[in-house]
Amino acid sequence: MPSGFIEYLQTTGFALLTWKMLVMWAVAGVLLWLAIRKGFEPLLLVPIAFGALVANLPTRGVLTADLRPDGLYETATFTVEGHLVEAPAGEGGDEVSNVQRMRVTRVEGGLFDFISQGIKLELFPPLIFLGVGALTDFGPLIAMPRTLLLGAAAQLGLFITFMGANLLGFTAKQSASIGIIGGADGPTAIFLSNKLAPELLGAIAVAAYSYMSLVPLIQPPIMRLLTTKKERVIRMKRLRPVSKLEKLIFALVVMIVCVLLVPDASALIVMLMLGNFLRECAVTERLVKASQNEIINVLTLFLGTSVGLTMHGESFLAPETIKIILLGVVAFGFSTAGGVLCAKLMNVCSPRNPINPLIGSAGVSAVPMAARVSQVEGQRYDKNNHLLMHAMGPNVAGVIGTAVAAGYFIATLGH
Repeated sequence: MPSGFIEYLQTTGFALLTWKMLVMWAVAGVLLWLAIRKGFEPLLLVPIAFGALVANLPTRGVLTADLRPDGLYETATFTVEGHLVEAPAGEGGDEVSNVQRMRVTRVEGGLFDFISQGIKLELFPPLIFLGVGALTDFGPLIAMPRTLLLGAAAQLGLFITFMGANLLGFTAKQSASIGIIGGADGPTAIFLSNKLAPELLGAIAVAAYSYMSLVPLIQPPIMRLLTTKKERVIRMKRLRPVSKLEKLIFALVVMIVCVLLVPDASALIVMLMLGNFLRECAVTERLVKASQNEIINVLTLFLGTSVGLTMHGESFLAPETIKIILLGVVAFGFSTAGGVLCAKLMNVCSPRNPINPLIGSAGVSAVPMAARVSQVEGQRYDKNNHLLMHAMGPNVAGVIGTAVAAGYFIATLGH
């Protein structure tokens, strides 16, 4: 073979391929299959899978390297007082003093070095909560306040998994980040992991979003196991109408109370309630439409792709990642069981106004997927039993509960 051709091949990306990259291509293929063929949360899984594929290609101009703790890229160049200096890899940057770092005027990196700053700077998760709030109707929770307990009980998986991960050798911060997978809330998982365990961000985010998409597969067997046929056909009383004033007051009161209880979750809670207040006040239609559509769609695209780009084969194909995936199943299972068992306990305490335990599983934060699962499962046994609106109560309560739990972990472990 001519030496010139060999030299050319060495300049192409083929020379940089590894077996781990090829394995990650297969992982990305499975995620794309689940999203496209099975329809499991395609808006989330397609960007994540595409990002994972790109992360395991020898690209140029897409992703330079990971960000160091001092805020500089491993292989990026930066300008100090007009002179280009190479950022030394691995070490703390002895060539450039701390004073010089303060004078950096330009950093050169790949496209997603900068887009992914929305995760590192904690911008994407709260802004997505703005869209979630604008899409959420808290009316069912206000009409039946006791379903707030179901949302709280569904956080059981977070704390059980926190203890389990700790026993498996993860640090307390890492264990808390893994446990939050049980809330089935991708933005909150990213928000917490970025603060407590950024080294596990990719695996935790992928596990959280994957299990969110697999709600229709994971939850029903647990729901059937923990309920009787008699309980599954319970018909609940029709919810009372909720006024606009009630919804506006609810948004303000919940925001104030949650921020006072867990200030570290303020960014999530404030944006969630801002989006909901815009929705319910009925005088900001343009802002509501932007929050529900353009803003959340663009952020979902960038967030999903950025998460996928963290799935480098070298770091993702590690024993810790497998443990995280398995612990995520445990967290999700216990969270589902916690909500169902809490509903059964409430029926013992209040037999005259029973709750269908199937709606307890909706206490996880996957809105509105978990509520739809309750509806579908209920109609398997009674086609005329409509549980969707009742299930939305614990479902939206779970969003608040997971954010509060994240704030608690940050307050106790992050300082």
